[in-house]
Amino acid sequence: KAHCMFGWDWGPQTIDAGIFRDIYLEAYSHPRIEDVKITQRHGDNAVDVCTTVAVSGDAVDKCQVRVSIRKDMTSVRGNGHAVQETGDLEIYADGAVLLNSNSVTLTGRIHNPKLWWPNGYGDQPLYKVRVELLDEYGTVLETITKRIGLRTLTISQEKDLWGKEFAFCVNGVKIFAMGGNYIPEDCIYSRITPEVQKYLLESCKRANFNCVRVWGGGYYPSDHFYDLCDEMGLIVWQDLMFACNVYDLTEEFEENITKEITENVKRLRHHASLGLWCGNNEMESAWDHWGDFQKETPYLRADYIRLFEEVLPKAVQEADGETFYWHSSPSSGGCFDNPDDANRGDTHYWDVWHGQKPFTDYRKYFFRFCSEFGFQSFPWAKTVNSVTLEDDRNIFSRVMESHQKNNAANGKMLYYLSENLRYPKDLTHLLYASQVLQGMAIKYGVDHWRRNRGRCMGTLYWQINDDWPAPSWSSIDYFGRWKALHYMAQKFYAPHAVSMTLEDHRCHVYFSNESFETTEYSLTLSIRDLSGNVLETYETKGNSPAFSAIETAVVDICSWEDQKDDVFL
Repeated sequence: KAHCMFGWDWGPQTIDAGIFRDIYLEAYSHPRIEDVKITQRHGDNAVDVCTTVAVSGDAVDKCQVRVSIRKDMTSVRGNGHAVQETGDLEIYADGAVLLNSNSVTLTGRIHNPKLWWPNGYGDQPLYKVRVELLDEYGTVLETITKRIGLRTLTISQEKDLWGKEFAFCVNGVKIFAMGGNYIPEDCIYSRITPEVQKYLLESCKRANFNCVRVWGGGYYPSDHFYDLCDEMGLIVWQDLMFACNVYDLTEEFEENITKEITENVKRLRHHASLGLWCGNNEMESAWDHWGDFQKETPYLRADYIRLFEEVLPKAVQEADGETFYWHSSPSSGGCFDNPDDANRGDTHYWDVWHGQKPFTDYRKYFFRFCSEFGFQSFPWAKTVNSVTLEDDRNIFSRVMESHQKNNAANGKMLYYLSENLRYPKDLTHLLYASQVLQGMAIKYGVDHWRRNRGRCMGTLYWQINDDWPAPSWSSIDYFGRWKALHYMAQKFYAPHAVSMTLEDHRCHVYFSNESFETTEYSLTLSIRDLSGNVLETYETKGNSPAFSAIETAVVDICSWEDQKDDVFL
């Protein structure tokens, strides 16, 4: 069972029964392929693709293994449709060897490789690795095909002026991760379809995401999910499926989860989109300072260290060995060493929302990588109407409150509404106003951290999607309707983005350039009254270096201070 089946602060208790994926039996009377592991060695304008094939069964010494590597001629265009390109398939490796043991490694060298890049940084060319097992007469006994992208991808933790960075490094380039947290697509798992996954991930790509975090309280998605991430250039931060809980590490439990982790790591390790393995969600932080966890025994606390810093890293290393492993999220590196440290590792920040701090509070913090932060909103009126009768359409009705799983959330939304906007005239406008507030909150944080590129190297807001029609932190509601936040993300996650701050009667304008090219910009800043009349205009031009965030202008607005209630920028 997924943890969230037992209820979360955005989803219902819907504990399933039965099987939601296929079950099948395999029978065979000949040797078979037991495992295929693909690794890459990158050199000067060439990549060696090493394919290790393990074979089991009788008469293995009479079998051959053949490996071929070809371009995957099926690509995904901007409209999301798969296109079969024409032309000859170029074979980069095509060889067969006779087995003299149960395992063999074949290497194919690809010259002038087409590298895989995250969304916004380049293309996502893919290659097919085809592995065939043949008997002594050349008859093919079994075929396995895997699709890979040629790239290097890890987490850089170099020491710097502020501590240690935490940055995805792809093909030697440190990128600013932009995206969100992905939860199970539906609380009824049999409703999860490839079409739903494709729509949600396409929506992420359209909003300029380059990363999604598969949260650890749900389930391991299907192969199709990761295929789509490969095609769309979405780096996957992959939590292992442990979240906000206490585990008694018995021998039986250790054996069970080691098997689960090993099978899933082997299933997913070849994907170009796989960015890192993360042991769990928020458990190191919980053991460090959450009240309920402090009541638990020191034996269970010791079990946490053994599980997430010994057992699971070992299982991941043995099955993968290439992909970066991170003990927990948030963490500064493990062993309860100040897991919420702002100067190391990743951070979850919730003082805006849970702490009811103003949006400006984001600017007090310069996290190295903010992997969770969020703000609730209601879904669209059409979504609310689908689960309510007319008499229920009040945010404090029994039906509406039964869909609100965060007890204090409605009050928080009204509090932030009172601090920032006038009260809407009816429920439909209230629902929309909550979405505007949500977008304002997340934009404020993202803008601040993008302005501090180099110190902060990633923002993943909570959360992308919903598993039922309800108010939550999502930017896409249960029926796939984009909330205001998702539309706003298209701009604040754009490769070229503009932001402003007001400090000491001065307007500071910043330009973020998340691209390989120096970019020429032209800035026009207008001060207007509330009727739209231009009171003053400031213009400037300049160049922004690649992968930078620069201040482009500082405009003194002191002369308009006596009209500050009637002026906007």
